[in-house]
Amino acid sequence: MATSPVFISSDALCGILSHSTLINHFQSTLPNATTLLQSPIRQHYSLNSCSSLLLMPSWSSSPSLPYIGVKLVTHFSLNSARNLPGVQGSYVLFSSSTGQTLASMDSTHLTLFRTSCVSALASKYLARPHSQVLVMVGAGSLAPHLIRAHLSALPTLKRVIIWNRTPQKAIALALELTQSGDFDHGVTFEGCACLDEVVGLGDVVSCATNSEAPLVKGELLKSGAHLDLVGSFRREMMECDDEAIGRGRVFVDNEAALVEAGELLGAFERGVIKRDQIGGTLVELVKGDKVGRNSPQQITVFKSVGSAVVDMLAAQLVYETYTRS
Repeated sequence: MATSPVFISSDALCGILSHSTLINHFQSTLPNATTLLQSPIRQHYSLNSCSSLLLMPSWSSSPSLPYIGVKLVTHFSLNSARNLPGVQGSYVLFSSSTGQTLASMDSTHLTLFRTSCVSALASKYLARPHSQVLVMVGAGSLAPHLIRAHLSALPTLKRVIIWNRTPQKAIALALELTQSGDFDHGVTFEGCACLDEVVGLGDVVSCATNSEAPLVKGELLKSGAHLDLVGSFRREMMECDDEAIGRGRVFVDNEAALVEAGELLGAFERGVIKRDQIGGTLVELVKGDKVGRNSPQQITVFKSVGSAVVDMLAAQLVYETYTRS
């Protein structure tokens, strides 16, 4: 029988998802989903020098995941000056058995949740146990999600230091999180004006910026730090220098990072590391096929560019929870 597609609003989506729930969902479903889902490399169209359109399809005919999904995303890097998210879009879910449209939902918040939870899941495998300090590089719309996801995945984190090119934004985000009342009393939040002065304090350093010049200097990373790189998805974008890549054991969310991420492409071209020196993918970490950290002193790096697989899994959780309620 034909069914009317549902529209899942941003408010409804945010009421359904939590960072801890989505991290657990990814951890339990990612290994199997990668064998069930067909996910072509995303289509990326540059509209101009500071805006892009991305199309990310995936599909499965398995009874356990009977969906076709397409995410339509715009990336407008100048939107922060307009007090708008840099990434916006929609996700459309179809039945893979009938082709019927099942649901459409806001993919802006879907992307914020899935991106932050992928990074936090990787940190569970790559960060040192008992990590205490998180340095957040960037204070845009993704930053509070990355902070919340990491605090959920790494409950020993007690101090969060936020840096942004505009220091007032870092201070404002720290105040917002402090006043939210969502965290244990032992967690503190603070803004800072100089990244070089604080990056060496981070047990985990998470970056979510549009930078085209290295922000994190590898020489300043502390022994045993974990570096999480989220922002870049084009050749000209990079959030850390070659020394950070060279010092670290590098993992990626999926193979697309090897051809899209500016930090890795530049490091390959300059001979800093070779492709076969990449430690593995997130799925390999979750399955136990690859070991993340070899010693407490080792620096680890996780570079994510996003994938249609995690979009589908996040949309699946939202849709199935929504229709059960």
